[in-house]
Amino acid sequence: MARKQIAILVGCAVVLLVVGSMAGAALYANFFSPNVIYVEPTQPTVSFSRNFTRETPAENGDAESAGAANEARAVQSGYPSFIHASAMARPAVVHIRSRFRGSSSSGGSDFFSNPFRDFFDDEGQEAPNGLASGSGVLISSDGYIATNNHVIHEASRIEVTLFDNRTFEAEVIGFDITTDLALLKIDGEGLPSIPFGNSDNVQVGQWVLAVGNPMDLNSTVTAGIVSAKGRNINLLQQDSDYAIESFIQTDAAVNKGNSGGALVSAEGKLVGINTAIASRTGYYAGYSFAIPSTIVQKVMEDLLSYGEVRRGYLGVSIRAVNADLADQYDLHVLKGAYVTDVNTSLGAFEAGIRRGDVITSVNDVSVGSSAELQEQVSRYRPGDRVAIKLYRGSKTYTYKVQLRPIQQFAQSSTRNSLDYQGSSFRLPTPEEELSLGIDGGIMVESAGETMVKNGIQKGFVITEIDGREVSSIEELEQALLAAGEYVTMKGLYSKGMMASYSFAW
Repeated sequence: MARKQIAILVGCAVVLLVVGSMAGAALYANFFSPNVIYVEPTQPTVSFSRNFTRETPAENGDAESAGAANEARAVQSGYPSFIHASAMARPAVVHIRSRFRGSSSSGGSDFFSNPFRDFFDDEGQEAPNGLASGSGVLISSDGYIATNNHVIHEASRIEVTLFDNRTFEAEVIGFDITTDLALLKIDGEGLPSIPFGNSDNVQVGQWVLAVGNPMDLNSTVTAGIVSAKGRNINLLQQDSDYAIESFIQTDAAVNKGNSGGALVSAEGKLVGINTAIASRTGYYAGYSFAIPSTIVQKVMEDLLSYGEVRRGYLGVSIRAVNADLADQYDLHVLKGAYVTDVNTSLGAFEAGIRRGDVITSVNDVSVGSSAELQEQVSRYRPGDRVAIKLYRGSKTYTYKVQLRPIQQFAQSSTRNSLDYQGSSFRLPTPEEELSLGIDGGIMVESAGETMVKNGIQKGFVITEIDGREVSSIEELEQALLAAGEYVTMKGLYSKGMMASYSFAW
């Protein structure tokens, strides 16, 4: 009996243990276990085409419809779309390969000495037959191409590859070193081209595309915004004393090989030719610079019609107005182009413009700097008359000025002296050059307050300004204007003592 009772007790204990275990498992599953669902594996479906909706390859018309739909969705979602602009621009941008006899002419620049480095892709500057590449833009259906002068300068052969991989040999119709532009021609009809837009309407902050062939990567499109307008970076001054620099600055990524390529608006129109980047390595570092389309179009028309650029000149020397200049000369405006000198033989003087005036508009187009004034005047030809609005003291005046050709400006602008920022300069006499043992240079006739404060005395002969040799009054003036606020002068005194001064005007 005892054994039977023990067996019953053991059985009950086992039953209780099993029931308790099941109850505990159920409690854990309901309240404590992670929410994991296990699904039994099944055989995969063989016919994927019946179970998935795929986008079929589109024909041209369908592709355009799909692109339009994508663009509409982008607009609705608040994001910009560049499908239309890219489709218009890419076929019109060409790849240019220039061959040179001997070393490439573009290989002498130093990335570190000039942070505003052009981005011409020089592949073989030491090779017997140098090869370099850049970009260009078809601006007409019969094969006219706009590009940078430095892309094709002194090339013995120019090869152009189109978007569809057709290759042509190009002829140079003309070039202009003052704007770094060139016009090429290839034999063709019905070629894709891009229409000119009005760069005057381009606004800081708007989207633009850079289209070109960076590092031999054909038909590359990058996007950015316009960062600034009317930039003068003193890039072309070394090539010409009459250089026109009023660049559109953008942050669209560009690199070597983009030179001569297109800067395009979101509507797909050409608003600039990409020309330079701000870089100490030669590669993209945040900013690039393009020649405005208004300048490009005028230069191309001149080169096609005359084989040269015909540009009219006011006959004034200018510098940008800033707060320091306004305070120094008690100016009543903080923007504009300050007239530092007027050539008495040219149109500005005849019309009534005088030194100390501040020019603020050309033909009712406002100019806020010397670069913007140069850009506006560069659009007109010799003989054209332009309305110049200016401030003289607190009063405004408007003068009608007839522009003159550069040849006349160059001939009549040869001067023997210059007054600048309170100091006077003149050419040394032949006897003074002989006694000093120099051939060139400019003598300080009288040192103004700023120069005296920085140790410069009368009789100092300036031979260099910011690394540029000066041997004429015109070269001195251009160097001083290009230097901006700070300047470094090197030269010597009559006793043969060499000296160097760095100071702010």
